[in-house]
Order: sequence, then C-alpha cells, then structure tokens
Amino acid sequence: MLRPSLLLCGLLAAPLALAGPIRAGLWEVETANMQVAGQNVPAMQEMLAQLKNLPPQQRQMMEEMMKQQGVSLGDGGVRVCLSQAQVDTQEIPMQESGCSQQITERSDQLIRFRYSCPESSGEGEARFVSDREMHTRVSGTAQGQPTQFETRSRWISADCGGLTPAR
Repeated sequence: MLRPSLLLCGLLAAPLALAGPIRAGLWEVETANMQVAGQNVPAMQEMLAQLKNLPPQQRQMMEEMMKQQGVSLGDGGVRVCLSQAQVDTQEIPMQESGCSQQITERSDQLIRFRYSCPESSGEGEARFVSDREMHTRVSGTAQGQPTQFETRSRWISADCGGLTPAR
C-alpha cells in the first residue's frame, strides 16, 4: 500500500504551484478519478470523512504531520498556502525531498509538466480557468505502481490563517 505522504506528494507536486496566473494565499485541492495500479481510490470526500472519524489522538497526529508539510484538511480537499514569493518564482512545493520538476509547455491557460521524486514520477497538465481556479490531470508511478488523478484547485483567501506556505 502506498504511504499517505506519497499520495499527498502526487496530489500537490503538480497541481498547485505550477504558478501560472494564480493568486498567493490559501488554496483547496480536490481530487477525482484517482487510480493506483488500475484500482479506484476512494474519492477525496470519502478519505476526508475517514480522517475526520479517526480517534482524536490519531487525527491530531495526522493533522500535525500534514501541518508540518504546509497542508491542512479543508471542506472538500486538502488546503495549501502559497506565498507571493512562491507564485512569483514559480516554486513548486514538493512534499518529498529530492524532487524536481520541469515545465515542458506553457501558455496563458495551460502548463504541461513532468516531475520526478525518489519514489514517484509523472507528467501532467494544469489548465487555468482563472487566477482563482485551475484543473489538473496527472499520470505517473508511485512506488512502482501506475497512478493517475485529476484535481480541481480553487483559491480560498489571501490569508492562510495559521498555515505556513508549503515547502
């Protein structure tokens, strides 16, 4: 079974900070059509419900682990804070050390990319609906298993609250 941090890496490596025409601040990322090794993974809403139903001590431990990575649970997905510097420099927050990314095509509404991490790699595209919303499709491998998913990312607020920018 894939470690949750690898799934989180895949979810965040590509979709959020490919920094096209987007705003700095708090973003919520919702996933859909996620598959690992040809098997459907529960929808984000179902995974969030499972996390929210953990015993309080386990949930707190999971939330602290996520917060250390600059991630929190949202209403329909995970939330990530992007600083203005990350948006300006197009720095992608990667959840796994040793990762790299390459933008292979760029236009005002589309970015195609590749990413590579020690235990995952892939490619995809981000389509910018506006500076407050983008949709991403990603396919690749994680721990040798084929993966694919789609995301919808939407800007929540310029204020990230207590969440520090993702690293």
